[in-house]
Amino acid sequence: MSSGSFIDILALGRGIWNTSDLLSGALHGNYTAKSNHRILQYIWDFRIGREEYIASPLFPVILSVVFYFSFCTPFMIADLLGERLPWIHKYKIQTDKKVTLSQIYDTLQLTFWNHVLFVLPAAVGQWIWAPPTPLPHLAPAMSEFLWHIIASLVIFDFQYYVWHWSHHKVRFLYKHIHAVHHRYNSPFVWVTQYLHPWELVTVGFLTTTNSWFLKCHPMTTWFYMLLSIVVSVEAHIGYEFPFCIHNWEPFGLVGGAPKHDMHHLKPMTNFQPFFNHWDKLFNTFCPFMKAGGVKTKALVEYERRHKEAKKVA
Repeated sequence: MSSGSFIDILALGRGIWNTSDLLSGALHGNYTAKSNHRILQYIWDFRIGREEYIASPLFPVILSVVFYFSFCTPFMIADLLGERLPWIHKYKIQTDKKVTLSQIYDTLQLTFWNHVLFVLPAAVGQWIWAPPTPLPHLAPAMSEFLWHIIASLVIFDFQYYVWHWSHHKVRFLYKHIHAVHHRYNSPFVWVTQYLHPWELVTVGFLTTTNSWFLKCHPMTTWFYMLLSIVVSVEAHIGYEFPFCIHNWEPFGLVGGAPKHDMHHLKPMTNFQPFFNHWDKLFNTFCPFMKAGGVKTKALVEYERRHKEAKKVA
């Protein structure tokens, strides 16, 4: 639709209204009125002129892969510099554990081959057979955007709790699949996707399909995808920085890096990836250490109770 189609145009030489122009003008005027009331429209309009690339089935794959490696790299640098950056190192949770070049090589190697052997073929298949993504003119309303993001996170959080719990409780699943991820009991950033291919595929499938079932706007889907990466990476960085997500909310709903760090130390606890409510409800929650390896009172009491329970047993 042309930018000038909302203007009332007189038919030249006839002196009468051109009805097609009137209809086009009405439709464009209605679109403009709606878009002006949508805060996210300013962001969504960046797609204009780039639709061919953004609508491609390859776009979300490239976006997520580039974002993942770009987001992880600064934390890797912090790990390598270690104690030479005391203003950063003081936020490390397991202060006695150092990240080495050999560990980084090991984790990146597996991540690379998982992407080459599994992510890349899936992306190529999607590029060949999947149709382009429909790109609506209007951005999602803010209420719809937030509702779909929260719903997607909550649904995946429960799905992964069940998946994670079962892959610890069932010895075969742990030994042959999830044990790969637990090779390191002190997480660092590249451990995020240090996964058995089955775990990579199933978790990726769950993350992707939730937005399909909710029929999310493409912008919502892509934001949810990036937010999931942020939360997953943040859970594995091994640091408790002041800007970490769990430090933003006062109700103890979000787990964050300290909680998942404790999961790698005590693998039968803290199965939820994002939140805490299922862990607390099913008694799999374990309090965690803070920055600098400081044990909270809750963790000290938790360990005391469990020590006494073992003596009784």
